[in-house]
Amino acid sequence: MTAPETGAATAASGAATTSGAGGRPTAAEQTAAVLAAAVAEIGGHERPGQLELAAAVGDAFDTGVHLLAQAGTGTGKSLGYLAPTLVRLARGDLDRVVVTTATLALQGQLAGKDIPHALDAVEAVTGRRPRHAILKGRTNYACLLKVRDGSDDQAALIPASELVASLQESPRAAPESALGAEVLALREWAEEQVDAGALADRDDAPSHTDRGWQQVSIPVRECLGTQRCPQGGSCFVEKSREVARAAELVVTNHALLAIDAMHGGTALPEHQAVVIDEAHELTARVTGAASAELSPGIVDRVGRRALGWLDDDDLATELLTSADTLKDALEETPLERVEDANLPVVAAFEAIRSVTRRVVTALGSGTDKNEPECRQAAAAVKEVFDVAERMAALSEHDVVWVADRERSGREARVAPLTVAGLMRSRVFGEHTTVLTSATLKLGGDFTGVAASVGLREDERVRDTAAAPPRTEDDERQPWLGIDVGSPFSYEKQGILYLARRMPQPGRDGISEAVLEEVAELVWAAGGRTLGLFSSRRAAETAAVHVRKQLPKLKILCQGDAQLSELTRRFVAEEESSLFGTLSLWQGIDVPGSTCRLVIIDRIPFPRPDEPLTVARQRAVAEAGGNGFMAVAASHAALLLAQGSGRLIRRVSDRGVVAVLDPRLVTARYGSYLRSSMPPMWTTSDRETAIGALRRLDETD
Repeated sequence: MTAPETGAATAASGAATTSGAGGRPTAAEQTAAVLAAAVAEIGGHERPGQLELAAAVGDAFDTGVHLLAQAGTGTGKSLGYLAPTLVRLARGDLDRVVVTTATLALQGQLAGKDIPHALDAVEAVTGRRPRHAILKGRTNYACLLKVRDGSDDQAALIPASELVASLQESPRAAPESALGAEVLALREWAEEQVDAGALADRDDAPSHTDRGWQQVSIPVRECLGTQRCPQGGSCFVEKSREVARAAELVVTNHALLAIDAMHGGTALPEHQAVVIDEAHELTARVTGAASAELSPGIVDRVGRRALGWLDDDDLATELLTSADTLKDALEETPLERVEDANLPVVAAFEAIRSVTRRVVTALGSGTDKNEPECRQAAAAVKEVFDVAERMAALSEHDVVWVADRERSGREARVAPLTVAGLMRSRVFGEHTTVLTSATLKLGGDFTGVAASVGLREDERVRDTAAAPPRTEDDERQPWLGIDVGSPFSYEKQGILYLARRMPQPGRDGISEAVLEEVAELVWAAGGRTLGLFSSRRAAETAAVHVRKQLPKLKILCQGDAQLSELTRRFVAEEESSLFGTLSLWQGIDVPGSTCRLVIIDRIPFPRPDEPLTVARQRAVAEAGGNGFMAVAASHAALLLAQGSGRLIRRVSDRGVVAVLDPRLVTARYGSYLRSSMPPMWTTSDRETAIGALRRLDETD
């Protein structure tokens, strides 16, 4: 890395007056020019926070100091990090940069809108257009082995339970005209993708269900690899990776970044730097990628799949019987963390580990071992072996627990106690890394988020110039935290109503007083409400109550239809309201008068008996910290920041966020939680909030 060529203030002003050697513009000057050109192309206007972010990202690349950058909604964050990234790629200062996002939706936005605008500007300014690629996980691409080597009878491919589910969704359709026809359409589309030289990305596929897609895609573990697969020469996944290896900017997701870190850099092409967008979701997504589950149903399905390839009847019987053994053991085990190695469920894990090890050996030594179906069955059994072995170990670095699913019954789950070590050693330790989001400061500071990804407070620097020089074997990870603000005037645009006179939330569900308050607020807003509830039951109860109290208003509730359809209707029908749970707290973007009111029924703490939360809190306490604040309160602060952030999405937006949980005012941790939310004008006076909503409704 080279030293920074200009200061952040010069780049941020867009008025740099110096140039590099030989009169060549500096990277900072070119970044400012690229931002100006890109913003002009989309008809936008200069935003100081965007310029500050771009300068800070450039400094991170130049100095190797990691960056945590909070950039509020409306900052223009994507262009803010794309401009300095693409400029350094165009100049040859970096060979390849990986950008990761939490969602496929943002990947699509970057690919279809932000990156093309930024590339146009970079080409105009530097004369070079870096290549870019979108890279997704294996199951997002069609598998030609599944497409071409499956049965011609589509209904025969589909498990009976899936046919039943398909008929329930489309009761008048025969199986072959429902799910079977869907699979046929997907296969035809995949062949068209081959002819077109395309990648068979799921996002480009004809309309389909998850069950249909499963018939033309393959899990990572079951992939035979290009060298052994009969269709390896035409593999869409391999082609997507070839495209990524030829690109300088690779856009992927947090889960694939985690997989790359866990498996020694095999999922992503080599790169020098990482930009992590939507970084507030990073630890949750990495945790998810590093987690696994084991249920009697999984063991039974995998066992039946391997059955036809096993010559040893006793071994086959033992494999299938191990599913029943696990089921009985799970029923005897409390729904909590498993820590006692003498519990029957641990013996069940060990039994499954033992039999699956022998099955994998048998499948690998049989006469049919080269058959693709046999190798895939062996891979599925090997995955069960790996999970059982991990669970049986009861490692201090893992949390193993028993959970109960409403439809499928009990199962065992395992997740890492923390992902901080993985992120520190395999991401920050190997690449200059930028984390950015509208929500990184929890309780008004970056410390919590930094610690969750393995960055220590004693490594924090106040500016990149103050960072001590690093040697090749230096294990320190210096990092800088900055908040570039937001173009919104939250104090003037929004009111935070804290209903301190509401009753304390209890275990009996949403109270009558809260239901009355919800109805009164929705009435005052004339609908136009996004209701964020702590549970599906609370959302449904509130929807029923408000519909009864306000029959002229349209109240949509999560579960009434597909969430995407409900969101579309909420946006299109201005006076409608939408009530829902966790999936609505983040990501939904409803600017304008459609959303005048956001209601939060209670502080979104994780369940106090959730085993992973309990284990993480205990680990923090044993290390001398405050487990509740570090885990539960941080979780709630993040969701409160994201949920309340749904209100103000444009400079012209106005409205009220109403939190109907008095603990946000009365509890000792209340100030910590409030400091994580947008700085709106705050009141506990109900009539003030009602009056403001009525005035807004009258102006529409």
